[in-house]
Amino acid sequence: MNADPFSDILKFTNAESLVTGGFTAGGAWAIRFPAPDKIKFFAIVKGECWVSIEGEAEPLHFETGDVGLLSAKRSFVLASDPSLPPVDAMGLFSGAGKAVAILGDGTDFAHIGGHVLLDPASGRLLADVLPPWIHVPAASQQAAAFRWLLDQLVEERASDLPGAPLASAQLAQLLFIQILRAHLKTSGAMPAGWLRALGDARVAPALRLMHGDPGRAWHLDELARSCAMSRTTFASHFKAVAGVAPLSYLTQWRMRLAERTLRDEATAVAVLGQSLGYTSESAFSSAFKRVTGISPKAYRNAARASAPHIAGSRSNAAAPG
Repeated sequence: MNADPFSDILKFTNAESLVTGGFTAGGAWAIRFPAPDKIKFFAIVKGECWVSIEGEAEPLHFETGDVGLLSAKRSFVLASDPSLPPVDAMGLFSGAGKAVAILGDGTDFAHIGGHVLLDPASGRLLADVLPPWIHVPAASQQAAAFRWLLDQLVEERASDLPGAPLASAQLAQLLFIQILRAHLKTSGAMPAGWLRALGDARVAPALRLMHGDPGRAWHLDELARSCAMSRTTFASHFKAVAGVAPLSYLTQWRMRLAERTLRDEATAVAVLGQSLGYTSESAFSSAFKRVTGISPKAYRNAARASAPHIAGSRSNAAAPG
């Protein structure tokens, strides 16, 4: 099976990356950005700066090629010197369609920023497991990929070529994936959960099996064999990295898929349950209610009632920079 759990979850959450602006600077400068209501990313494409994040004890030094991802709702300051009083980003970028600003002569420093949009319903699966802050230095193992992506982003945004906005969006999506990949390299330091499990090579074969055919009645023995472990060792290690037992993970993933189908499609509950490996509608409904606290039909009715609000919340305009 060629299933990729990482891709499954990104598609499931409808993760969409957008470059929303940037600025250049020269001399002494400092900008305060408001706490974002979406996942925020930014990259230094020229020069260096200090990044001071609300709640962090010390400012961080960023150099050319460094990338940051902020998932917490915290304000932050970018500055040539952290002791300088910052100007407000909302005032700097104010004006219809203004996405790029220049401070001073604009010759020393260049930055691009953007947001990651997630489905308001399913996006919590990703948003809830990200750390408040990720810093990927240009000296990391992923440096070559980041450098190419940033160079291409700058070139596309400066060009007037056909398809430039779409190309920029695709490059931003790749940048987000590379940030997450870099974060997965440090999976041993993460709390137990599905994101840490994705970065663990020892359980990867079992995850691919479960994501490749979630409706199959997988047994612990065959999942353990796929990882070349004994049943006991596999069960213990899987729970240590994922935070739940293997078959509990499978059940939770089935219910995530069920939630999406109930929200987006008109599939009958009995047919949905059968596609996910349940022999009867009652067995599926019991499992769904045990995991979510609500019956499938009640979930579908509630999702339909809130659909206009959910659609509107994803389309809200992103903050500048």
